[in-house]
Amino acid sequence: MGIASSSSSTPESRAMALAKVKEIVASAPVVVFSKSYCPFCVRVKQLFEKLGATFKAIEMDVESDGAALQDALKEWTGQRTVPNVFINGKHIGGCDDTMALNNEKKLVPLLTEAGAIAGSTSKESTITA
Repeated sequence: MGIASSSSSTPESRAMALAKVKEIVASAPVVVFSKSYCPFCVRVKQLFEKLGATFKAIEMDVESDGAALQDALKEWTGQRTVPNVFINGKHIGGCDDTMALNNEKKLVPLLTEAGAIAGSTSKESTITA
């Protein structure tokens, strides 16, 4: 599915997909490009929910242009796998990267700075997922 659609894409459609990905990332403090059936994606989204963070999840297996968006993410970030996480417009990485930030007590400060956690009482919070 993704291979066929990416091989038939035009430079214009790739540029449009890249512009859409960048627009989505700019539209919310936290964005998770995800696939609904991916256990690693579920783990990251559950972590954000446990932390009380607001985030936008883009389920690329549901989006009509999901394969093009995934190709655009690869072009932009070098990462094609999901989840593909952005906080405050900055590419964070995938599940392992997000979990590592949480374990190092660096995730909550990033989420707070981005405005994804309102009135966070402790910047040292860590949730084990």
